[in-house]
Amino acid sequence: MSTTAPQQSPGTHLDRLDGFVPADAAGVVIVDLDALAGNWRALRDLVAPAACAAVVKANGYGLGADRVIPALCAAGADTFFVATLAEARQARALVADATATVYVLDGVLPGSGQALHDAGAIPVISSLPEAKEWAALAPSRNEPMACAFHVDSGLNRLGLSAREIRALASDMHTMDRVQVRLVMSHLACADDPGHEKNTQQLDVFRTLQPLLPSAPLSIAASDGLMLGPDYHLDLVRPGYALYGGQALPGRITPVKPVVEAYARVLQIRELAPGQSVGYSASFVANRITRVAVIAAGYGDGLPRHLSAATGQTAGHVAFGGRRAPIVGRVSMDLITVDITDLEGHAPDRGDWAELIGQSISLEDVGAACGTIGYEILTRLSPRFARVYLGGGDGTGTQGT
Repeated sequence: MSTTAPQQSPGTHLDRLDGFVPADAAGVVIVDLDALAGNWRALRDLVAPAACAAVVKANGYGLGADRVIPALCAAGADTFFVATLAEARQARALVADATATVYVLDGVLPGSGQALHDAGAIPVISSLPEAKEWAALAPSRNEPMACAFHVDSGLNRLGLSAREIRALASDMHTMDRVQVRLVMSHLACADDPGHEKNTQQLDVFRTLQPLLPSAPLSIAASDGLMLGPDYHLDLVRPGYALYGGQALPGRITPVKPVVEAYARVLQIRELAPGQSVGYSASFVANRITRVAVIAAGYGDGLPRHLSAATGQTAGHVAFGGRRAPIVGRVSMDLITVDITDLEGHAPDRGDWAELIGQSISLEDVGAACGTIGYEILTRLSPRFARVYLGGGDGTGTQGT
C-alpha cells in the first residue's frame, strides 16, 4: 500500500492528514484540539456551579503547551495549574487574558520567590518555610502576596501538616502578608471510588478548614471530580481527563479521546520456525511467522515493558482496527509485530500502525506494560511529528 493512501483504522483522523504529515515522518501524534476544548466544557458543565480549572503541566501532558493552553483559553478556561516556574512563564505568555490565574504546584523553591512574583504566577504553598519566604516579599500588610495553600489531608506528599497550619494560624506577621486565593488538597485514592481514604481525606480537609483563611476550596482532580458533588467544592482541577484519559475503573468520564499516535511500517519479514527476532532472542517463532518492523521504540515513548517473550502476551498495535501483538524486545527505535493472523488486513511497507487510537487506548497501553496512561501520554517523544486538528474554538483548522 502506498504512503499516499495509508491503511486506516475506522474512525481515525488519518484521512484528514494529506499534506500535513511530512513524507519523512516515521511517526505522528495527532492532537484534536477541538476535542480537548470540548472535554473542558463537558467537565465544566458536569461540576457546575463549581469552577473548572485546567492542569497543563509537563508541556500540556506531553501534547504541546503552546497549542493546548490557547485551545483551552478559547474554550473559556481562565485558571491553570503548572508544576514549575518555567512552565508558569510559558503559560503566562500564552494566556491572552491578563486576569487569568496561573498556579505553580511546586510552590516557592528557596530563593525563587521574586522570580515567581515577576512572572505573574501564584505559588501553591506547601510548607511553613515557603509561607514565610513568600510573605517576606510583601512590601507591606496592605500589599499582601497572592498564593494558594496546599493542605496535606492524608496523601503525605506535598502539603501543610496540621501542625504547620496551627502554627500559621497564630503567626499574624506571616498571615497578614499573604493573600490566600485558594485552599486545596489532593486525594490519594480517587481512582478507587469505594476506597475509605476518599471520605477520610475529605473529612480531614473539612476539619482543618476553620483554621485556614476564608478562600475557595479544591480537593478533586480528574478522578476526584467523578466521586460526586461532595468533592467538587468550589473548584476542580482536571488534567488527564482533559486529554481524553479514562483512568477511573467502572465510571466513564464524559470526555472524548484527544490523542492518536501512529508509526510507519519499515519492512515485512518472514521467520522460519526456530528463528528469533530482536535483542536477547527473547521471542522464537514456533511457526512460519510474518513480522512487521515498525519505526517506534522506547526512544519515542513506548516502554520496553511492551515486549513479549515466547509464550507471553504484552502490547499490541492495530491495522485496520485489528490488533497484532508486539513480539520480541522493544528497542530504542523499533518494535516488531506478529502480523501472521491478519488475513486480508496485513500491512505493507509504508503503512501506518496504530499505537494509540480507537482500537488501542492510552489505558490499554499502560496496562500492557504495568503502568498508567498518564505515563504513556507524557512520554510521547517529540521525535514523532505533531499534527493539530482544530483550534479549540470549533473552527476545524489544522496544522503542524
